[in-house]
Amino acid sequence: MHPVLHLPVEAVAMPLACVGLSTKWRIGAGFYLACLLGTAFTDLMMLLTGVMSTWPQVVSAPIDQAAQILNQTSLRLLNIPILVCISLAAVLIIFLSDQMNQRGKIISLSGSTWLVAGTALTTTLWVDGLFLITALIQPKLSGLI
Repeated sequence: MHPVLHLPVEAVAMPLACVGLSTKWRIGAGFYLACLLGTAFTDLMMLLTGVMSTWPQVVSAPIDQAAQILNQTSLRLLNIPILVCISLAAVLIIFLSDQMNQRGKIISLSGSTWLVAGTALTTTLWVDGLFLITALIQPKLSGLI
C-alpha cells in the first residue's frame, strides 16, 4: 500500500547477496541483485510517471472499483513525455542486460552469473510491459486485482 517502502523492503537481503557473489551461491546472488535493479527501475518509473501517487488508492479500493482506477491510471501514461521516459528506461534496461550478457560470454568463472543477471533484468521489461498492457486492455485481468 505504501510504494515508497517497496524497494527498501525488497533490498533487505542485499548485503547477503553482495557477499554471496564471492561464494558458490553467486548465481542466486546475481539473480537477486538483477531483480532488485529491475525493481528499482520499476519503482523509479512509477514515481516519475505519477503512478506511485495513485497506487495506495488502487490497492485499497474495493475490488469492483480497483480495476477502473487502475485503468484510468494506465490511460494517463499514454502521453508523449511519459512514453518517452518509459522508452528511455526500456532502452537503458536493454543496454544493461546486453552488457551483462556480453560480460557473461567473456568471463569464465562468473560468466553464468552475468548471463542469469542479464536475463533477470530483461524480465523486468516483460513483466512491467504485460502488466501495463493488461491494465489498459482488461484491467479486471490485471495481476494486481
